[in-house]
Amino acid sequence: MNAVIEYREVILSGTLVTISLALLSLLLSIICGLVGAFLKMSQTPLLRHLGNGYTTLVRSVPELVLMMLIFYGGQAAVNALGTRTGWWDYVDVNQFLAGVLTLGFIFGAYMAETFRGAIMAIPKGQLEAAVAAGMSLAKVFTVVTWPQMVRYALPSFANNWLVLVKSTALVSVIGLHDLVWNSVAAGRSVHQLFSFMIAVLLIYLAITAISDIGLRWVERKYSVGLARG
Repeated sequence: MNAVIEYREVILSGTLVTISLALLSLLLSIICGLVGAFLKMSQTPLLRHLGNGYTTLVRSVPELVLMMLIFYGGQAAVNALGTRTGWWDYVDVNQFLAGVLTLGFIFGAYMAETFRGAIMAIPKGQLEAAVAAGMSLAKVFTVVTWPQMVRYALPSFANNWLVLVKSTALVSVIGLHDLVWNSVAAGRSVHQLFSFMIAVLLIYLAITAISDIGLRWVERKYSVGLARG
């Protein structure tokens, strides 16, 4: 393990990239999830079909395939558009940005199902009463829908987050210098790949443990009223 200690700065740098990637992807997935949930619950057939198509596509295609499509296909599409319109020269898509967009897009579909189920669990009478009391739709969402949706969605949300954290390892295939990429490169350079993979395992376990503590705190916060009842 001396080699791991010697390369600790490289591993730390990769860890910070992984954590940043996971957090930004989570933020994007929440936004995509909320949009997807409301699309799937829309009374407009076209919007409902768009929402269903989004979740079906993501659940049908492997995450690695989507990442390669967005990174390589997206780069080709952007450059083809620039060449045709003359608006820009060659664009090199950033690996970090591609990773965030891909993971956010993928887990947004799972979040959409999570949020949709949570919203449907809220008694309709509460929403109707809020509207009848004169609340705007935005007020109804922030005061009535959101607090209860969070409580109902937390178990599935926590699972999605933990899977997302593990899925950040996929970005190493497109050359992003994350925890896995840096550790593999360092391990191969000193012919101690197993030791570095053990270090990666322990770091992911630490991230998971800290996440679990944070999620339990959020669960207690949004279940205070329920616990008193």
